[in-house]
Amino acid sequence: MFIVIREMKTEWCFLVFCIGIVAGHDDDPAANQIVDFRDRTSGPIGIMTTSLGAPINHNQASTTLNKRLIFHEFFMDYNLHFNREQIPPRVVHTKGGGAFGYFEVTHDMKDICKAKVFSKVGKKTPVAVRFSPQVQLFGGVDTSRDDRGFAVKFYTEDGNFDIVGLNTPMFVIKDPLFFPTFVHSRKKNPQTFLYDSNMFWNFLVLFPEGMHIQMRLFTDLGTPDGYRHMPGFGIHTFQVVNEEKENYFIRFHFTPDAGVKNLSSSEAQKIAGLDPDYANRDLFNAIDTRNFPSWTVSIQVLSVSDVKHADFDVFDVTRVLPEDKYPLRTVGKLILNKNPLNYFADIEQLAFCPCNLVPGILGSPDKLFESRCLSYRDAQHYRLGGNFMNIGVNKPIHEPLTYNRDGRPPIGGNKRNIPNYYPNSYNGPVPYLEENEVELIEIFESKADNLDQTRELYENMRFDEKARLIENIVSSLGSVTDPLLKKQSVNLLSAINPHLGSSVLEGLLANRTKYYWDKDFKVK
Repeated sequence: MFIVIREMKTEWCFLVFCIGIVAGHDDDPAANQIVDFRDRTSGPIGIMTTSLGAPINHNQASTTLNKRLIFHEFFMDYNLHFNREQIPPRVVHTKGGGAFGYFEVTHDMKDICKAKVFSKVGKKTPVAVRFSPQVQLFGGVDTSRDDRGFAVKFYTEDGNFDIVGLNTPMFVIKDPLFFPTFVHSRKKNPQTFLYDSNMFWNFLVLFPEGMHIQMRLFTDLGTPDGYRHMPGFGIHTFQVVNEEKENYFIRFHFTPDAGVKNLSSSEAQKIAGLDPDYANRDLFNAIDTRNFPSWTVSIQVLSVSDVKHADFDVFDVTRVLPEDKYPLRTVGKLILNKNPLNYFADIEQLAFCPCNLVPGILGSPDKLFESRCLSYRDAQHYRLGGNFMNIGVNKPIHEPLTYNRDGRPPIGGNKRNIPNYYPNSYNGPVPYLEENEVELIEIFESKADNLDQTRELYENMRFDEKARLIENIVSSLGSVTDPLLKKQSVNLLSAINPHLGSSVLEGLLANRTKYYWDKDFKVK
């Protein structure tokens, strides 16, 4: 009797345990995805086949023991594809998440831009969006202190238009020559394969314009609370043109309607240990439970006269355009309401390029934009092949009429039997004619000079924000082992603001038993 009761008690406890698990996952669709798939299907969805559609019999699918492997079609198909299922990762923004939705115009901007995507109130355009930490590799954490990618692809009737931005309104450098230098300084040491604070701070000392973005990232803004509460910025000052051939210049802003929310360093570190995929999980679950993330899309607008009479380079990507001088003008809403059906197909193969432009949007005349046009396109050719635009998620909504042919798959219909050279006399596609075409302006660019805005950023922080900023800088700079570099870094911070430099110095000295330090260190 005792044994029976004990067994019943054990079974009851296990039942309660299982019920608890199910209840715990009710609000976590991402964790329950595969269970939900089973519950939505009445049984196996069909007969398993090879990649070419041949059915696999049970005997082949059960074992390879005592069989000739080269004639074992399931083994050959399954294992040889397994060796080839990886593609080259992105060099930066390797790890990421994304979703699909639409952009809706709430305030038209025909007066400054003729692009059809912005043509009338109520117009909806399908979009794909990818978010990504910059430095994290596959398997990295979503809550690292880092800037994030905020890239939007608009599938317009005139082709795809991409805004390849960040969650910061500025970039780290102005001269694209040194972008590899920046990335390498943020990546792992080539011998130790560890992140190296000496490399990171050495870059900032050599390129002090990078402190503008880094100052922002050392605040709580450097650890956003998921992607839904993260703002986005187009970074560049885009040249646009209206139907009257008048030029204007704009910067894009995406402001989360749920509010900007961030994590403290301790919260970010705790979440990293418990759920490294925190941001991706949060985004997926919000969309799956119909709590659709949305952003208000705004622009800052400059006339030609504004550009000519500005007292700074409005095309300098390391600077922001002051909102009191160039106020935000609302354009529309960005709403994400559909999760990817297959992550690799829909997000990993999603290919952005700043030069994916449409009539009415000419891009930006700065050299970083020009460089990114080359680098992004080259990256897609390397990662996805010369026909990456034929991958489903990268296709425009209308079939392109191009003279490009052949190459590595996917090639689709390969443009069937239409002429394959231009110009031709046989009714192949022809370019459209635009009278008085407006071209992208040319500008002269001096070296970056933004310490005034970096100083202003610090001085406008609240007391508690400054305290956390200093704490985060001390934590980062404290692991620098080069005494000279440490001195140079404090001097740079002092040049931004004397209080900032002295506060960081005090923090380092107070923790010199914890950090590598030179007892004779003094600031100039």
